[in-house]
Amino acid sequence: MSVQTKNKINPIYLVIIFFVMLGLSYASVPLYELFCKVTGFGGTTKISKQVPNVIINHNVTTRFDTNVAKGLFWDFKAEKIKENIKPGQVSTIKFKVKNLGNETSTAVSTFNVTPDSAGKYFNKINCFCFEQQTLKAKETKEFEMAYFIDPKIVDDLSTKEIKDITLSYTFFDVANFKKDKN
Repeated sequence: MSVQTKNKINPIYLVIIFFVMLGLSYASVPLYELFCKVTGFGGTTKISKQVPNVIINHNVTTRFDTNVAKGLFWDFKAEKIKENIKPGQVSTIKFKVKNLGNETSTAVSTFNVTPDSAGKYFNKINCFCFEQQTLKAKETKEFEMAYFIDPKIVDDLSTKEIKDITLSYTFFDVANFKKDKN
């Protein structure tokens, strides 16, 4: 066998590599989202259908940060800026949103939790996030978010000393978001 024959790559291998790489690129977003939900990476919270049956005597202050992206003429406030909660205790927070503009507008809210390591223990039972919300001109609406902090937070060496958690929401104008993506 000559040296030239040994160094040739079979085109079938290149096609297989191409399709494997293409498949991985499509799978990367859902895999990353799954990774974030499981680990709490990047402050990703969990959605829970069931509440814990244990409340731990360990105070954690939850702070609520509300923001509105540039170009959206809404006022967005939490009824409380902060509250003390014990892991396992369920709490409901109300948020008021008002359209300050003269036209109907639609927005969606995103959130994150700080410190990031607390994200996997921050459980939402009910939330208005990632759902489009439409407000008429000068209209005010109230939204609720119910949550609890998983009691396992005190068992994890990386989170057991956490005394403060910040939940930060930001509303983005859906119309501007679509324009930016095009």
